[in-house]
Amino acid sequence: MRRVLLSLACVALTLGQSSCAPREDASRITLWEQMDPAQQRVLHLQLERFMAEHPGIRVETNHFKTEVLRTQYQTAALAGSGPDLVYGPGDQIGPFSIMGLIVPLETVIPPDTLALFSPASLATLDGHVYALADQVGNHLTLVYNRKYVDHPALDTDAWLAQLDSLTVDVDGDGKTDRYGVVMNLSEPFWLIPWLGGFGGWVMDESGAPTLDSEAMTKAMGFMRKLVRRKVIPKSCDYPLADTLFKQGKAAYAINGPWSWQSYRDAGIDIGLACIPRVSETGLWPTPMTSPLGYSLNVNVPDVRKEAVLQLLAYLTAAPQIGEVSRELGALPSREDVAQWPMIVDDPILKASWAQLEKGRPMPVVPQMRIIWDVIRPAYQEVLSGSMRAEEAGPWMQKEALRKIEEMRQ
Repeated sequence: MRRVLLSLACVALTLGQSSCAPREDASRITLWEQMDPAQQRVLHLQLERFMAEHPGIRVETNHFKTEVLRTQYQTAALAGSGPDLVYGPGDQIGPFSIMGLIVPLETVIPPDTLALFSPASLATLDGHVYALADQVGNHLTLVYNRKYVDHPALDTDAWLAQLDSLTVDVDGDGKTDRYGVVMNLSEPFWLIPWLGGFGGWVMDESGAPTLDSEAMTKAMGFMRKLVRRKVIPKSCDYPLADTLFKQGKAAYAINGPWSWQSYRDAGIDIGLACIPRVSETGLWPTPMTSPLGYSLNVNVPDVRKEAVLQLLAYLTAAPQIGEVSRELGALPSREDVAQWPMIVDDPILKASWAQLEKGRPMPVVPQMRIIWDVIRPAYQEVLSGSMRAEEAGPWMQKEALRKIEEMRQ
């Protein structure tokens, strides 16, 4: 019988309430996460093994969508409650750390243990390590169906020509039966690689937003071009993109490591390649890279801290990191695991490493959340044609500066 308890009661947390687990219960650990189903399955198997090796300790998990996880955790932790461990992308440590809600891990984890992890996998802010990762990257890559694509295009000129030829009405009824590419047009995460490919970025070294740029105008214009050429569905969100590619109704997808195994499970013979170089600039697109890992709640009581740290050590030990890489196609966070033959010789992971090297780390400063929030509506308006790409940059920059100022007050 599964001993991982999926409690839903924590969703209803309000200020002043306690966590789902009694705060002084030494044997009951809670973990909140935003994992996809495949990653959840791996986690639950690992937790079952941990509990079998540590009789008397129970681990409860709660699943949330990424943004809901962030707000739920902030609310609970500010009230002195919340889970013992919270799992998610590196950019959530910005707001969590500035509010004092997570523990600098170098204060509880020995330096020789931290040294086992690659620098890119340590979610660090102001010299402190706030999350211990089980994988690194979390980045977008070009995925192609080998049934339709023999050689992925290397630059955008060649890629656009490919997309035109690969978008077909098979039965002649006037409706597209196969698209050249699918990706999530609802989220700006899929816009960011092209921003870098046109020579821009979301902020400067001081953390100030840099959204009003020629690069942003051109990146949004490029994505609008894909929609107008009809090589991608007009309103392509994540579920639609995922479904079409799994059904063999798209030649290319742009997606991350969380998706690759599900594509193979659907019977698609996939290959990976770097997102094509932007012909106009000669620059490679720069998908954001980020570790995914575990942060420690400041509210963990002393009576439970040893057990929680044991769990954290177990989940980030070499066997578990290797299992995550093998089962999910994720790049390992530990440098020793990265040298394992099964990692070095895997063609999918090789291609993922190549894309990772062309990416840029996602900023972990608190203002990154504001930047996401201001890009999203302007991007949607540009894609729909209700806003010109040239208008989006100035509007986003003004809104970002206003909201960052409000945040600091």
